[in-house]
Amino acid sequence: MTKPVVILEKSQGIAVVTLNRPHAMNALNQEMGEAIRDAFGDLNSDNDIKVAILTGAGRAFCGGLDLKELATMESLASSEMGTALGEGFARIIQFDRPIIGAINGPAVTGGFELALFCDILVASSKAFFADTHARVGFIPGGGLSQKLPRIIGPSRAKELAFTGNYLQAEQAEAWGLVNRVVPSGELMDTCRSMARDMLPADPFVVKAYKRLIDLGFSTSLEEGLMAERDAHLAYVKQSTQNFDDRHRKKVQTRGRTQIDP
Repeated sequence: MTKPVVILEKSQGIAVVTLNRPHAMNALNQEMGEAIRDAFGDLNSDNDIKVAILTGAGRAFCGGLDLKELATMESLASSEMGTALGEGFARIIQFDRPIIGAINGPAVTGGFELALFCDILVASSKAFFADTHARVGFIPGGGLSQKLPRIIGPSRAKELAFTGNYLQAEQAEAWGLVNRVVPSGELMDTCRSMARDMLPADPFVVKAYKRLIDLGFSTSLEEGLMAERDAHLAYVKQSTQNFDDRHRKKVQTRGRTQIDP
């Protein structure tokens, strides 16, 4: 029986999406694009899922486009592979809850772009990132030229783009690309623990908060502040849930558990 190229697992409000072409460094091809589309299409309609974790099987997160399959096409843009990947990426972007990227190994070019669709990145000590678009002669189409400079700064993004050099996990953490670096054997446990910490949060607020952060990331501070004010006022007007003693005590109790004795 043929193994699926994307594995979707759900448990207690958390979904794990695993790219599953380990023999090809989880390279992106038409079949995987369709499978990503279907997996996140499923998650988009499943309100029981509060957090998704995206990772790769084997030693790589994602090695980018499948160059062997790409070599058989006249144009990626007009190909079934291009269509499938575009639809798959669109479904990831449409997912309105947190996505944690568990970067277990190389995230290269298209795989780098895929990682940046995640809201939070946690990297294994064996992970690294690389942008080889300029080396292979290919203009990025998944947002790398716009997202990466906003995260690590334009000069660092240009260094990676023009050299194609690897960015090791520890340096990626120092540059603010990843939230933390953990030993390889602890990666998924760390991501699941982070996901569990998110589960008690108000689902409506989490979705709205994610929208506001993403909006502010792509607009001016003034526009972002106006959007936050409008969202706040709209929520206050329609909300019937008061921040009463019950909620206050929950927050205080959890806060005390996080303070070192």
